[in-house]
Amino acid sequence: MAASRPIWKGQLRLSLVSINVEMFPAHKSGATTAFNQIHKPSGKRIHYQKVVEGIGPVEAKDIRKGYQYDKGEYVLLEDEELDAVKLETKKTLDLVQFVDETEIPPLYYDSPYFVAPADDLAEDAFRVVRDALRKSKKVGLGQLALRGKEYLVAIKPCGKGMLLETLHYEAEIKKADSFFSDIPAKSADDDLLEVATALIDKKTDRFDPKIFKDHYQAALRELIQRKLKSKGRKIEVEDDKPARQTGNVIDLMAALKKSLDSGARTPAKKAAATKAPARKAAKKAPARKKAS
Repeated sequence: MAASRPIWKGQLRLSLVSINVEMFPAHKSGATTAFNQIHKPSGKRIHYQKVVEGIGPVEAKDIRKGYQYDKGEYVLLEDEELDAVKLETKKTLDLVQFVDETEIPPLYYDSPYFVAPADDLAEDAFRVVRDALRKSKKVGLGQLALRGKEYLVAIKPCGKGMLLETLHYEAEIKKADSFFSDIPAKSADDDLLEVATALIDKKTDRFDPKIFKDHYQAALRELIQRKLKSKGRKIEVEDDKPARQTGNVIDLMAALKKSLDSGARTPAKKAAATKAPARKAAKKAPARKKAS
């Protein structure tokens, strides 16, 4: 049974096979420290009002969505009119194409959601599609209307269920050329490349998200506790000194070699080392006396 309410219910369709499914957010809300804006003199929370120039604050019932077709000119749309827009993808996710997961560039991925069968009757068909995707090592592509927008989505197996990820459309992706145009078109020095590759090999390990912690959130919570104990007084903090950088190739080679020789371990290996029980020193057996 799902732990939260679904944000979408509909049918996952593969050709003539339709499966009733539910979709849930895969990310936790409230996992990070949230702040409110406070009026310092009074200590009260700041609220926001929607206002119209020359009129002042307005009520929610008088607000409509509007599309600006000319400067200062809008066509107003009622909620009922927007809801009446007929899109099959509001209730049906049709898998229209299958691709290798590696074919989708990472920058196209947006938000993940869990997909589960909506009832017992849907489980058999759900299981078949899930396992077929796993066996073929493919992801299914389709489109889904959600919260006033039609998304391009990719769906793939995830444990006993499936994972749906919304994708950006091609028109939403910025071209990289303008950001990389000032980078000279030349390869790295072979000797430097060899040492850097060796360093990467040394620090390569399996991905384990449990070993990575959000240090900033921990530091924020510690700061908040210190502020509470100090009854709101200002806490002095040390400024971080900017890291010293050099453009010297000799310094770069020295830094790479020093990193390679340092015995630095990956986070996973460090975590494993801290959990490993301390080995007890073996007791030396007493030396045998020579026979006289």
